[in-house]
Amino acid sequence: MKPRAAISWSGGKDSCAALHRTRADFDVVSMLTMFDEGVARSRSHGLRPEILEAQADRLGLRHTISRCTWETYNAAFSDALAHLKRDGVTHVIFGDILFDEHRQWAEQMCQAHGLTAVEPLFGSSTETLFDEWMASGADALIVTTRAALLDASWLGRPLRRDMLAEFHRLGVDPCGERGEYHTLVTNSPLFRAPLDVRANGHVQRADCWSLDIVMNNSKAAHDHGL
Repeated sequence: MKPRAAISWSGGKDSCAALHRTRADFDVVSMLTMFDEGVARSRSHGLRPEILEAQADRLGLRHTISRCTWETYNAAFSDALAHLKRDGVTHVIFGDILFDEHRQWAEQMCQAHGLTAVEPLFGSSTETLFDEWMASGADALIVTTRAALLDASWLGRPLRRDMLAEFHRLGVDPCGERGEYHTLVTNSPLFRAPLDVRANGHVQRADCWSLDIVMNNSKAAHDHGL
């Protein structure tokens, strides 16, 4: 039998790529997402809960959520891991690529609960991973950008192979590993159907541009005439 696993899920391409790489080797049953205290936005990518729930539905996964402030993030993540452990999960998959401290954090958090952290992307070339994503048949939209490097015109653009040369010119890591951009996965070979989403405006917070995304049939879309 395959080990029972959960995946730490941001809604973006890296967590989806990690799932692509591990789905054959694990019985992935749940995705874990951290939200703000009011469960209005995800902590990592600022996505609405309805978007993450739609992804879980299309992947056929249970959606485990935990709410926190940034100060209580570790404690809340630990509580979520304890819940997954009680559900029989033995492994947790992460989408980290660079930075040893990120991998070490995942390993330490999991080890405290007798869980094994799985890092299928770690240490890979981000250019290779970008090429793999382009070849995978999955789709993702840019939903957050670092304003100093990518202006608001990048928001909502589907990730495309021809962006790579522009990323190099602008000093942007191909996978946005230094926070240059974040994405929302709208389709994948693992999805039973694509997400039907629309933009609902954008804002600049601190040094980042963020795009609000809603499901096409959501109340927010109707309220704003979309």
